[in-house]
Amino acid sequence: MTHSEIPVPDGHEQELRAVGLNTSAIHSIGEAGISLNRVTKRYGESTVVNEIDLVIEPGEFMTFLGPSGSGKTTTLNMIAGFTSVTEGHLHIYGKPVAKLPPHKRDIGMVFQNYALFPHKTVEENIAYPLQRRKLSKAQQKEKVAAALGMVRMGEFGDRYPSELSGGQQQRVALARALVYEPRVLLMDEPLGALDKKLREWLQTEIKRIHREVGSTFVYVTHDQEEALSMSDRIAVFNNGRLEQVGTSEDLYEAPQTLFVGRFLGESTVLLGKGIAVGERQTAIEVAGHRVVADGQSRHEDLAILIRPENLRLEPVGTVPGESQNAIPVTIIDVTYLGASRRYSVRLPDGSEGAVRLGQEARIHNRGDEVAMMWEVASGVLLIDTGDAGESTT
Repeated sequence: MTHSEIPVPDGHEQELRAVGLNTSAIHSIGEAGISLNRVTKRYGESTVVNEIDLVIEPGEFMTFLGPSGSGKTTTLNMIAGFTSVTEGHLHIYGKPVAKLPPHKRDIGMVFQNYALFPHKTVEENIAYPLQRRKLSKAQQKEKVAAALGMVRMGEFGDRYPSELSGGQQQRVALARALVYEPRVLLMDEPLGALDKKLREWLQTEIKRIHREVGSTFVYVTHDQEEALSMSDRIAVFNNGRLEQVGTSEDLYEAPQTLFVGRFLGESTVLLGKGIAVGERQTAIEVAGHRVVADGQSRHEDLAILIRPENLRLEPVGTVPGESQNAIPVTIIDVTYLGASRRYSVRLPDGSEGAVRLGQEARIHNRGDEVAMMWEVASGVLLIDTGDAGESTT
């Protein structure tokens, strides 16, 4: 059932509209794990989160991705109840929670700094939220053992946080957040303090735990690879607004803004002027070279974004096929990556691009002048707004 098909109880729709909810939010609140409708946060005259509309499905793994200061952590803290909502409506499983304290929202929270009690053992740390909820000793023991097993820390129950590695402490923090079976788990840069190898292993573990428990996970990170590998969907934040929400494939293959395309993964961007609009394609002049892109746009300032793996390098003078573009570039650096080589190239306008070729491809050297070629269909047509932050729509 789509959101637009979700039935609304009699009289409820009119009531919600009366307090300012838009139609899409009305049809999604009852079924959503988390629903944000025009959620805004201001500090004095400064707006740090501006009219966020977002529906997170029950059981979904949603990642908030963006640079520092983009509003992602503030939005997470409003969901958690650590930060108040200035305007808008916030629901968790259909319940309005904007005025509820954190402990009444049925959420778990995992922080980057673990926030474990140093004077308590692992078991005591995990049992703490159960004690606050006044569960019996027998219930506590059973749930703590299950939580330790879930994070594969069963033999560490009698140790103290100081006797654990950073990765082990984070797993304990995860077990403590999940031990009372909250319907929503919020994670704020939980792996940011760990080394790359351990971080990648814990990413896999968190995905496994998400599959096992079935709770709604909301995960904040500024790491693009982390977001791409872990998420069901990603919400990209920029300057307090949502730029785009979609699957990893959606955002990587079809970014809707230049900001999203540049921020999520590596890309080569050609900036130019629109010179002709056809039935299915737009022609652009890039530093004196004519190239085309699928799609139509009558804006003057345009961009074509191409991922490095969709480019190839050929000798100067190679004639492109009917469905291909080609521009001259100069190789300025070559990096060996094992299965591939990454070429940094100087584009005709003086900016830099990146090309990634497999080991079977012809090897080029720094200083070589070559033709950079790509299929028209692999270039994404976007508007160049100057700040790389506005939508093409």
